[in-house]
Amino acid sequence: MRRFTYVLAILCLWMCAPLAAQQKSARAKPPVVTAAAPVNLNTATVSEIATLPGVGPKAAERIIEYRQKSGGFKKIEELMNVKGIGEKSFLKLKPLITVTEKAGAAR
Repeated sequence: MRRFTYVLAILCLWMCAPLAAQQKSARAKPPVVTAAAPVNLNTATVSEIATLPGVGPKAAERIIEYRQKSGGFKKIEELMNVKGIGEKSFLKLKPLITVTEKAGAAR
């Protein structure tokens, strides 16, 4: 009887595995940031900044906080002034970010 129960449990798990895989792949993924559509550090929201690779919600909040305290980013290299964003992280993010001045000119 015990052997039958084990076989039945394994059979149920085996049959449910494809359903679980379908549900997992059907979840909505966040938009992918590309060099063609860079994130503007002076206008982006926390959720938009958090879509950058390696930048989570906490780091995105620190970026917004820095932006508010400093009056905005004048050049993208200022991102390294934010705690947790070092040179290595910056080099990965460099092609995916931009800053614009108040006049709207991209840098």
